Amino acid sequence: MKFYNTLTKKKEEFVPIEPGKVRMYVCGPTVYNLIHIGNARPMIVFDTARRYMEYKGYEVNYVSNFTDVDDKIIAKAIQEGVSADEVSTRYIEECKKDMAAMNVRPATTHPLATQEIPGMIEMIQTLIDKGFAYDVEGTVYFRTRKFDEYGKLSHKNLDDLRSGGRSLLVTGENQKEDPLDFVLWKPKKEGEPAWTSPWCEGRPGWHIECSVMSKKYLGEEIDIHAGGEDLIFPHHENEIAQSECCNGKLFAKYWLHNAFLNIDNRKMSKSLGNFFTVREIGEKMDLQILRFFMLSAHYRSPLNFSEDIMEASKNALERIITAVDNLKHLEANAAVEALTESEKTSLEAMKQYRVKFEEAMDDDLNTADAIAAIFELVKFSNTEADEKSSRAFVEAVKREITALADILGLIVDRKEETLDSEVEDLIAKRQEARKARDFARADEIRDELLAKGIVLEDTREGVKWKRA
Repeated sequence: MKFYNTLTKKKEEFVPIEPGKVRMYVCGPTVYNLIHIGNARPMIVFDTARRYMEYKGYEVNYVSNFTDVDDKIIAKAIQEGVSADEVSTRYIEECKKDMAAMNVRPATTHPLATQEIPGMIEMIQTLIDKGFAYDVEGTVYFRTRKFDEYGKLSHKNLDDLRSGGRSLLVTGENQKEDPLDFVLWKPKKEGEPAWTSPWCEGRPGWHIECSVMSKKYLGEEIDIHAGGEDLIFPHHENEIAQSECCNGKLFAKYWLHNAFLNIDNRKMSKSLGNFFTVREIGEKMDLQILRFFMLSAHYRSPLNFSEDIMEASKNALERIITAVDNLKHLEANAAVEALTESEKTSLEAMKQYRVKFEEAMDDDLNTADAIAAIFELVKFSNTEADEKSSRAFVEAVKREITALADILGLIVDRKEETLDSEVEDLIAKRQEARKARDFARADEIRDELLAKGIVLEDTREGVKWKRA
């Protein structure tokens, strides 16, 4: 299994620090509002990475935080006249609902920044003691230039940053020893949440939070650190500097970053009116379609969201679901139980699709090619399985499609839904009308059911239905 490592700018064979175990940290959202579809991409991508590594037999300790203290959270709290804690608690719960709807599994641990303040104070004090940080009237800064390898992740040169007028921090410009030094701890402002520290009543800088949470729940050295490419600089660069200067060890071996999501080929932004939350998308369609869409391109490729592309994703996912539905119908009505010799040969041939799937996923999580392998399997299913097939054969093919889809977190085996009695009566009446050759009445009932969101499909095996 190979990953593209942002640190080395090349694909590398994955070798965990501890055989059979993976320590993985993924930067989570800042919880001041409902998550948007840009937040959804890393959630889905790295949830899929975790699923695949577990499929390969690894025990994955997957940590993804919630940033629950931040300027945006405080601004929202002031706007609503409530506490920052009330805002963050509300949106953490809403985020978890959206994650579940996208079939993103809960992390092994979801630490909250506000619950890890003592660890942050301890790490900052260690950095001061080692000469990597300094206190100016309650604000603690990190001495960027003291870390010789600063810039190794983003491949930026410190002198170029300085000449370009780049600053890594928001406040205290005149207090800093160097314009590129960044804040580890800052004094509170009126109305803000604050914690007692050796330097002042205040709160941590954003970057120190992830360093501390990663260390507490995964250890000083981790296998994989992941997130959106917008976090490479300065957030992940600063995490490396803090962690390696504090612990004296390599922070993370492999750095994985997903590319941006655009909306109709433009950057998503509220000012452009093309800003969508996951909740808004979920009100229009099954979020399995959003997950399928996110995985239909390689995670390091920019991804474009549009109504047409989502409709195409819906239709593509439906092809897999329909294939599984057909197999379920064949399984329930099979006249023969045991595999025939020719079916055994077919199942041997079917193994090639799992091999293709694994080869794609082993090559830097190429989910696009993995999905292509599933579609080849669907084509095989549609060609090889019919009403003459044995129950054992169609069950094996169905199990293979659903198993590969499940590794990607795609639910393609729809549970049977119970129709209410009114709908069942209408379907029965339509069947009676068809038998009586009253096709006008049959069409009326079909239209009536369609208005209720029930789509009928007349097949050789009988009438099937699905939600519109």
